[in-house]
Amino acid sequence: MSAYKALAMDFGASSGRGIIGTFDGDKLTLSEVHRFANNSVELAGRLTWDAPALYMEILNALSKCASLGGVSSVGIDTWGVDYGYIDKNGHLLSNPVHYRDSRCDNIQREVFSIVPWEELYGVTGIQNLQFNTIYQLYCDVTRDPHIVTAADKMLFMPDLFFYFLTGSIGCEYTIASTGAILDAKTRTIARDILHKLGIKDTLFTPITEPGADAVPLKDKVAAAVGLSGVRAIRCASHDTASAVLSVPAKDKNFAYISSGTWSLLGTELTSPLISDASRNAGFTNEGGAGGTIRFLKNIAGLWLEQESRRQWEREGKKYSYDELSELAMASKPLKFIIDPDDARFTAPGDMPKRIAEFCRETGQGTPETPGEIVRCIFDSLALRYRYTLTEVKSLTGQDFPHIHIVGGGVREEPLSRLAADATGTPVVAGPVEATATGNIAVQLIAAGELKDIAEAREVISRSFETKIYEPDKSTSGAWDDAYARFLDIIKRR
Repeated sequence: MSAYKALAMDFGASSGRGIIGTFDGDKLTLSEVHRFANNSVELAGRLTWDAPALYMEILNALSKCASLGGVSSVGIDTWGVDYGYIDKNGHLLSNPVHYRDSRCDNIQREVFSIVPWEELYGVTGIQNLQFNTIYQLYCDVTRDPHIVTAADKMLFMPDLFFYFLTGSIGCEYTIASTGAILDAKTRTIARDILHKLGIKDTLFTPITEPGADAVPLKDKVAAAVGLSGVRAIRCASHDTASAVLSVPAKDKNFAYISSGTWSLLGTELTSPLISDASRNAGFTNEGGAGGTIRFLKNIAGLWLEQESRRQWEREGKKYSYDELSELAMASKPLKFIIDPDDARFTAPGDMPKRIAEFCRETGQGTPETPGEIVRCIFDSLALRYRYTLTEVKSLTGQDFPHIHIVGGGVREEPLSRLAADATGTPVVAGPVEATATGNIAVQLIAAGELKDIAEAREVISRSFETKIYEPDKSTSGAWDDAYARFLDIIKRR
């Protein structure tokens, strides 16, 4: 029996990669064949994604696969909420707008005057973030109605790239679930909500589950990349949905942090958990593979360090992430604390300056060095993890013996260690390429190579090493004191 090879195109908010997964019937191995930058583009006052350039990177990855002997399938996952419009002739109308664009600043007030927040959450179960798809669509309808009038279909980013490759128009469940446009219980388009906001429901096709669609590449695409017989498979196309699928958990009840630009902390449920308490706590009910619900909260993750590093580079000081980690861990612990989810940290810009301002405003003094800034970020994220994990336990009535951390953030070993110390809970870190692994797992299930998600997790568990971080009990008192300060800070703001 020959090994099955699948290509995962995994798009993050700052970079993308093409990774071949080879399954020999027992273990899965990964090989990166292509990596590229995903740079936002400022166009006519809008922060946008360069969709044509990103599509070319998919073709480049497929061409490299051809030179390496080919693959049987390709799956695409991306960040959530963003989308592009195509017209009745199938043409992309404009570059998709970046979720960090300022057009949705304060837009919730307008939406809530039409659809109260309690009603919107009661139907969709989605955390209130100003860049949610529902708010972006409302901006289009009220600020740029010409583009909505010209649009025939709206496609989330992975569905847009899938369309470019195959000509097939669709709407995959996990990515559609991210933007507060679905009824969380029926898993269909929330048409009543859309109608109230003036958004035409004909923009959307019926929802499909991960793995349900397997479509050949267009002939011209196959010829251009030098491949034949390759199918595009709609995987769990929201990157966090794929990442959570890769969690090598042996128990049904588990807590996870998908760690990268964002930290997504939560657990996996069989049905939505929508209540006044979950709404007030800011929890979201996003779709997962295999009919599951990702009950989680979005936390501002390593974006804070990434944007700080970019700022220092703009100032002529270049640091590797390893160098920043070393500087951070050599700095005094728990000296400075911020709320990572404060709105000032959302947009690109001078992150170290904003962190220093926050610390001054809260009477902590001013972090001066890159080490102090990054240590502040790590400590504050760990405290936010503790706070959010406590909420998850309270809302679900579950306890968790471990926290699984998956994704690129696993490379930041100090953060995993601090997460264990802050929460008093052992951390199981890995796999690193969680999103690509989950992407490929759905392709293997769709191809009949694996039976289901349970078998996929068994394969993942024996294919990739994990590292366990036990809490340092000698630091528990210091973390308790810091947590009390953290609670005071977020209460006052």
